[in-house]
Amino acid sequence: MPHQFAAIAFTPTVKKVQEELGSRSSYARMERGPGAVNHRLTEAEAGFIAARDSLYMATVSETGWPYVQHRGGPIGFVHVLDERTIGFADFRGNRQYVSVGNLMTDDRVSLFFMDYPNKTRLKLLGRARLVGLDDQAVLSRLAMPDYRARIERGFVITVEAFDWNCPQHITERYTLEEVRAVTAPLTARIAELEAELARRRAPAPVK
Repeated sequence: MPHQFAAIAFTPTVKKVQEELGSRSSYARMERGPGAVNHRLTEAEAGFIAARDSLYMATVSETGWPYVQHRGGPIGFVHVLDERTIGFADFRGNRQYVSVGNLMTDDRVSLFFMDYPNKTRLKLLGRARLVGLDDQAVLSRLAMPDYRARIERGFVITVEAFDWNCPQHITERYTLEEVRAVTAPLTARIAELEAELARRRAPAPVK
């Protein structure tokens, strides 16, 4: 099956549901192709990932329960190491270590990268490897020197497949920095008008 995301995600049961609900034919066409696709990151995926300041990562426990965790940091905290590998530093948080524990028995992960302002979503399936503090060669590639947070380990993920999602039902959300950037011209104009108003209201100089 050439489309690698479909090869993993479209199990026989999923295909049966697609058939019953009328979407199987379109996805069947997606699966037919001359060669494997959607397993090597292109400039589009690499650029999208590098522009993100957060992601959602799902793992599965040895008891079969899925767990979804938010991971965040400065823009660019997820590094594209090559066309098949991404990685990021694990900054200290609430120290539950659910994802870390899950990865010790099952290395499979599912990642969502969200661009809310542009209603764009990138889904990625991969296999994660935990990198300890003794592997400074790798951790140095994942660090964000200007970000004041303690690094406990690193995650290096081998990309198995990815897929871009449609924008339907993604609610637009904006970070504080994005709002500031959009409103900066308005803020500057308001300050200019306030200064002009203050100047006009100032008492005339006594002659």
